[in-house]
Amino acid sequence: MTFSPILTKEEFILVDDAELCLKWVYPKAATDSKPVLVFLHDSLGCIKLWRDIPEKLAQATGCTALIYDRQGYGQSSPFESINRGLDYLEQEADVLERLLEKLQISQAILIGHSDGGSIALMAAAKYKSRIKAIITEGAHVFVEEETLAGIRAAVEAYQTTDLPQKLQKYHGAKTEAVFPAWTDTWLSSDFRSWNIEHFLPSILCPALIIQGEKDEYGTLAQVEAVVQQAQGPVQQLILPGIAHTPHREAPELVLEKSAQFILSSQGCV
Repeated sequence: MTFSPILTKEEFILVDDAELCLKWVYPKAATDSKPVLVFLHDSLGCIKLWRDIPEKLAQATGCTALIYDRQGYGQSSPFESINRGLDYLEQEADVLERLLEKLQISQAILIGHSDGGSIALMAAAKYKSRIKAIITEGAHVFVEEETLAGIRAAVEAYQTTDLPQKLQKYHGAKTEAVFPAWTDTWLSSDFRSWNIEHFLPSILCPALIIQGEKDEYGTLAQVEAVVQQAQGPVQQLILPGIAHTPHREAPELVLEKSAQFILSSQGCV
């Protein structure tokens, strides 16, 4: 695909006493009548780690895109504490709603990876009037042994490789909080009971659920739960040979299928 230059802008906005870093992407064909694509990063992610995916999807659909660093990540304010409750991802769905309200975004299509996918599911369930469709990659709705094994492997990599240095390029000094905020929470005995399936029947909007067949953090049971319990029209895209980050491992296919879904479900033409 060939894409022409588009306008981007970064800014900071205060939400709940935290300064969040935002990036806007404006394709030439964008209009106020189209939904805004809102990108929700994973447990170690940030704006920059989406690379050029937002720009390419915005151009392919003609929709404005919004990418932001959640509190504790990237260029946003640091965590107040790395101690998290079972509802920390639901709280992020509530922060998202307040952010969209503050930005006066009345129509949003959420694109969430991993933790961001779980946030998208809960936001769609809780804020139906604002969320018009969702796309998730590697989202979790419950904890599996495969999830915990993947996180334990990440802990070993953090301790034995240059992973801390790689993360510091994106999170700076916050890296020392970002990593344990994820691993300590998910590996705690209390978190074994985390489950958001009760939100799924409240999802009425169209959904595209993407997962790699070799996802090291979850099985296809995660996808099946959404497909079986969400009440809106749900499409699933299972990618053979792909692990936990489909938009990085199979970018062209993910872009193509995501653009088709957005155009067909919301009329972004």
